[in-house]
Amino acid sequence: MSTADRLPRLLALVPYLMSHPGAQVPEVARLFGLTEKQLIDDLQLVWMCGLPGHTPGDLIDVSWDGGEILIDNAETIARPLRLGVDEASALLVALRMLAELPEFEDSEALARVVAKLESAAGEGAAQVSSQVAFELDAAPDAMATVTDALRRRRRLSLRYYVPGRDEITPREVDPTRLVMVDGRSYLEGWCYRADGMRLFRLDRMVGVEVLDVPAEPPAEAEPIDITEGVFRPSPSDELVELELTPSGRWVAEHYPCEEVTELGEGRLRVTLRARDQGWVVRLALRLGDGGRVLAPESLARRVHEVASRTLALYESAR
Repeated sequence: MSTADRLPRLLALVPYLMSHPGAQVPEVARLFGLTEKQLIDDLQLVWMCGLPGHTPGDLIDVSWDGGEILIDNAETIARPLRLGVDEASALLVALRMLAELPEFEDSEALARVVAKLESAAGEGAAQVSSQVAFELDAAPDAMATVTDALRRRRRLSLRYYVPGRDEITPREVDPTRLVMVDGRSYLEGWCYRADGMRLFRLDRMVGVEVLDVPAEPPAEAEPIDITEGVFRPSPSDELVELELTPSGRWVAEHYPCEEVTELGEGRLRVTLRARDQGWVVRLALRLGDGGRVLAPESLARRVHEVASRTLALYESAR
């Protein structure tokens, strides 16, 4: 268990024990998803924490003799942690997505929870989650329509936005299941345009309609493995090499890379597969001075040309 994982747990454990004097070791371990040994290890660490000075009167006093946990001198951290803006935003987005599910019945209770969370989290988290929720509402009836097609085993007609080509394509899809990856809802199904299994993000469905045709995916249709994420590059995709500054290191965390090399001073060289050069151009423009394309050379020239034209438009608009 890393320090980054352990610290938030300790900061939640102490307020819980302060508000539940005499809690039993097995009960607390079960509540926090720990073994009893892991909990005792945490309590032994808490014993060495406290205010500056490090005298017995400054340190937290905790005991667990006979399995009963008693804690004292911890009033300075007796209140639970507040959610950060990123944590509250993620939770609000998830709750709003849950409210969109047709089978979710207690929408009034959920609305009250969202309102209380927005009030507690502050304006920043509410604004972020509202922006994301707006994106998710691109096709407000998509979830209900897809769920209906799955229930009745009917084919779907989609008008689907493909960001890599910046175009809307018509699709006929035999739906197989709904999945959620990284907080986004996806329809999995057999796409007759692609002649294969595909995943379609619900918030990229510009239009969706249930057809009066039975959904009968071919026998060779197999569920898509999403354990490592949605984007699965193909060996036939073009290999692209990027150099990233410290501000652009997030690329290595967000996209599957075939190779990552530390260059020192926080810089990275990464190689990844790209199905579409337009996507890499947009990524490079988004990075700005946070990264640059090293190879292939033709792609580096294309990025330079697009960036130059974009800057020229800015200059002419002044």
